[in-house]
Amino acid sequence: MRIIALLAASVVSWIAMLVPGVISAGQRPNVIVIMTDDQGYGEFSCHGNPITSTPNLDRLAKDSVRFTDFHVSPMCTPTRGQFVSGLDAFRNGAINVSSGRTLLRPELKTIANVFQESGYRTGLFGKWHLGDNYPFRPEDRGFEEAVWFPSSHINSVPDYWDNDYFADTYIHNTKREKYEGYCTDVFFREAMKWADNQQDDRPFFAFLATNAAHWPWFVPDSYRESIRDAMRANPEVVKSLDPQRKEDLVSFLAMGANIDDNVGRLDQFLEKTGLKENTIVVFLTDNGSTMGIHYFNAQMRGNKTTLWEGGHRVPCFMRWPSGIDTPGEVDTLCHVQDLMPTLADLCGIEQHLPPKLDGISLRPVIDDHSITLADRILVINYSRMPGARVRYTKGNPAIPHRNGACVMWKHWRLLENRRLYNVDVDLHQDQNVAADNPEVVAKMRAHLQQWWEGVRHDVLEPQRVIVGHDAENPMLLSGCEWLDVFVDQQIQIRRGDRKNGAWHVQIDQPGVYKFELRRWPRESELKLAEGCPPKQVTDGTFIAGAALPIQQAKLRIGDNIIPIAKPNQAQTAFVSQQTLPAGPIEIQSYLLDENGDEICGAYYLYVKRQNPK
Repeated sequence: MRIIALLAASVVSWIAMLVPGVISAGQRPNVIVIMTDDQGYGEFSCHGNPITSTPNLDRLAKDSVRFTDFHVSPMCTPTRGQFVSGLDAFRNGAINVSSGRTLLRPELKTIANVFQESGYRTGLFGKWHLGDNYPFRPEDRGFEEAVWFPSSHINSVPDYWDNDYFADTYIHNTKREKYEGYCTDVFFREAMKWADNQQDDRPFFAFLATNAAHWPWFVPDSYRESIRDAMRANPEVVKSLDPQRKEDLVSFLAMGANIDDNVGRLDQFLEKTGLKENTIVVFLTDNGSTMGIHYFNAQMRGNKTTLWEGGHRVPCFMRWPSGIDTPGEVDTLCHVQDLMPTLADLCGIEQHLPPKLDGISLRPVIDDHSITLADRILVINYSRMPGARVRYTKGNPAIPHRNGACVMWKHWRLLENRRLYNVDVDLHQDQNVAADNPEVVAKMRAHLQQWWEGVRHDVLEPQRVIVGHDAENPMLLSGCEWLDVFVDQQIQIRRGDRKNGAWHVQIDQPGVYKFELRRWPRESELKLAEGCPPKQVTDGTFIAGAALPIQQAKLRIGDNIIPIAKPNQAQTAFVSQQTLPAGPIEIQSYLLDENGDEICGAYYLYVKRQNPK
């Protein structure tokens, strides 16, 4: 068998020398994909930003293929799901940032699976946002190393209580661990430490996804002064901002400056370790800017969560010193689903890709910027936040709708199936030219309808967390997975938002299950009915927590209502044990006052199967 293996390796190496595009396992490049949060196209000095300076990212851009018509989703979970799966959001299940619709279909092969099957080490550092529980965690989806935090941002509902970006507790390979340092510094540091593994000579694939520059805008204060200086030197840029907005912008851009410093440190590491020449580095952002519309938006209209160009056109730089001969701009219309097949193609592992993808390999235009890819029409659609104001439906915008889409074809943009823009001559999208171009509208509408027919039957199906599986027992379910209800920020827990919703789960096996219904998470040690004072953290203050008159509770499991008259002795939780069969079911919790009237759901539900094997 050893002789056969050696012969096979020799044959592969011989083919690699003779056949263009075939890469032997020993020659395969490392891959690092950096995805930042809430930075738009205009947040970088190489794109003309008048305030901030991003020299390290500018240098990366100069040495890269730069995709200038590159698109993502206007919200982060759909973008991440599309990157990880190579499929449109409405096909892969991850369509919203919360509300039970962040979960990537468990049967899908991920980009980490593709690289792992090809002999790569795989690591995730930072933001995942595609499921906090089994079987949706990064550890379940092909990442052998993972340092991450749950849900949408640090200080989200299921995150460790009162994490504040500094010296926080994250999840390391399913276990909580405390890390010293500022969050972005930690994720870059841990990624580099993992990549520099002298005992493992396999190539690596690293997904380095920062929570910065997502709100809350916490950052080491040393990064702020240079931003303030630049604002004082360019007062016209920020003259319309009130003092609070101006200070928020300072912090937001300071977070970007810290990201830029970390990109510089990463480059130094790659050079020092000799990895730079054969490492593909990709840099992109997950949606349009949250702040660009207030000061500089690279001539685009719109921001995060919108269908305007500023909501989803983002930077994408790709550098590979030993494999990409000619840096420069590529103006081909492309989107984040294309990265999975493109990276597989560049690394010579495309045989491990799933058979059906919405993305295509961009290698032809990377190799030759002058060629044109086959004509394609792309669709951006996603589930909005419950309560968002939209014009395409009078119902809950968290429920997917056909007309909540941006259809893109060449330089045309069809928004909400009614407004047409030509971004070649009208990047700011001021002129609706639908009436002047009926043939274009008809073609794009026909494509949208055909696309919708292919996704509409599956997109409403809730993906189910598995309860009681040996891979995660005990487990925490949080309010951020209540279907089509938005509770995803610890500030909402402190306020005591009076909301409730149901968890759609799959009971893994029959048995006795213990349920703990809590208003506050365990680590807070707070009692059900008490509030909490404001808390000064490293770079800000968390508001006081309101007291709620919680006296009793009930639990709904399927059609069965279980009243719980009294909390536990510590007054921190209501506890119930129930014998459950295996299978799909809804679970809902209710925290009640002394009269039995509902206050809210239990934001935290801890579940444990009591009779494990």
